[in-house]
Amino acid sequence: MQQKYFQMVTNSENWKLSKDLRPYGNPGSDNFQLEAYPFYMLNRAASRYNLAIEAVLREIGIDIPTWRVLMILGESQPLAIGQVAKSAVINLSTMMRIVERMEKAGLVATSQSEADGRVKQVTMTDAGETTLHEARKVTAPLYDTIIRGFSARDFSTLLTLLDRLIHNLD
Repeated sequence: MQQKYFQMVTNSENWKLSKDLRPYGNPGSDNFQLEAYPFYMLNRAASRYNLAIEAVLREIGIDIPTWRVLMILGESQPLAIGQVAKSAVINLSTMMRIVERMEKAGLVATSQSEADGRVKQVTMTDAGETTLHEARKVTAPLYDTIIRGFSARDFSTLLTLLDRLIHNLD
């Protein structure tokens, strides 16, 4: 069986010097190859990450949605539930249930916005802050493993490219 061009290029030492691989990632191309489709690769990476992080978070009794909310609130709070949902890439009705569950667990508190009484805001409680600190501590070794082998320049380039993809999707 003939090896696909993309696999040959990415497995070789000089893959960075190869010809333009974008056409191989275009699903409308006759030369389409799944391994060259960036969204397939992103989905594979995200799925593997979710499996790994889920196992680590389970050790401290939280799940991925709780982790996402705590990480977002760790950057800025209070935030409207809608903003948390948008940042976490979770639909609003699902986020409302997640926040309710977290509120019952004592991790967050909700209040009406002073600027707009229709908007419910979320703030971490002391227990939420403690859980976030613990979650960051237990996930740090996984993060170190995931970025192993990336130079500072590689990592910066990765973030820049992902940001560009996100911008293009907006």
